[in-house]
Amino acid sequence: MSKILEDGLITDEALEIFRGRVGHKLRIPHQFNELASKDAIRKFADGIGDPNPLWRDEEYAGATAYKSIVAPPSWVNSVLPTWVLQGLPGVHALHCSTEWTFYRPVFVNDKITPECFLTGCRVINSKFAGRSVLEQQESKFYNQRGTLVASAKPSAFRVERCLARVRGVYSHIKLPHPWTEEELQKIEEQVLNEEIRGANKRYWEDVEIGEKLSPIVRGPLGLSDIIAYCIGASPTPIFAHGIALRHYQSHPYYAFRDPQTFALEPIYSVHYNKAAANSCGLPYPYDAAVQRHCWLIQLLTNWMGDDGWLEKSYAKFRNMVYLSDAVWIGGQVANKYIDKQGEACVVINTNATNQRGEDVMSGNSTVKLLSKKTGKGPLQTRLAD
Repeated sequence: MSKILEDGLITDEALEIFRGRVGHKLRIPHQFNELASKDAIRKFADGIGDPNPLWRDEEYAGATAYKSIVAPPSWVNSVLPTWVLQGLPGVHALHCSTEWTFYRPVFVNDKITPECFLTGCRVINSKFAGRSVLEQQESKFYNQRGTLVASAKPSAFRVERCLARVRGVYSHIKLPHPWTEEELQKIEEQVLNEEIRGANKRYWEDVEIGEKLSPIVRGPLGLSDIIAYCIGASPTPIFAHGIALRHYQSHPYYAFRDPQTFALEPIYSVHYNKAAANSCGLPYPYDAAVQRHCWLIQLLTNWMGDDGWLEKSYAKFRNMVYLSDAVWIGGQVANKYIDKQGEACVVINTNATNQRGEDVMSGNSTVKLLSKKTGKGPLQTRLAD
């Protein structure tokens, strides 16, 4: 695998500086969305492939408990993708897990302000690139009234690209995947059969432990899927022409010169540029982990319906979803209980399996539902203020 990205090293000196930032609030160099306008919500929903009318249809949303369009819970990823890339220049970042907690809905025209902290780091040994750093952050999202609407605890591996290329751990995978036309037609049929619960109320008493969620299907993942997500969320600064050139001159490690077009491209293009992906030790461009977690959250909002509330969602990102891959995202009810606040909770174990049979995203989430017994639902308190 050839090198086009700048190689940085995890030196003792760099680690000392990095550790000195633990506990500190990080400067956010790029906030994509700030206002949850109708267009910003729609473009984000388009970017993750979520057709739920609650996010986009004013007449439909007006008839729900929300009384207006709201953003999907995952929309806050378009404000800040849960963490800030900082320190260790030239050392690649691979997002490996996120734990979300959602407190209040984001309504159309809410203004969201994020803050982010480095909460921990430690040296580990990874299969992918040997000596690595496990980095942990925490981000919080506030609306214009100062109300905390969501928080996230992400973790990421920081790896040396040179060792990742030498090891070539994933070089054996055959890409692009050699699909047959019959297989593709079956996948597309499954994609179009996605079930949205919507206004059909789901009650806690009707849910059974062991019950499986109707899966959602993504794929084969294509370049337009990555572009659509960038339009809706842009996890990293993507500029053009002179604005881009000035940005890259100020931050040399943020860009590389594409060997085919000779244009400067951002490091983020590992998600759509094969040469860039190869340069950091991966065989093909791949999805963004935050994008994948958005698909998982869509599975849960589809299942719970308009009157449910997604309280927590944890996902661990295993392997990559490469361009040309397909992934089946599913879940199973693991537990149900009434919490200390008297709310009816359902715990769901989730997974995402690709065509090679690999679980590329495992996790668990907690959903709160309407209760026939109490006559209460989770939106009553969350819409009160």
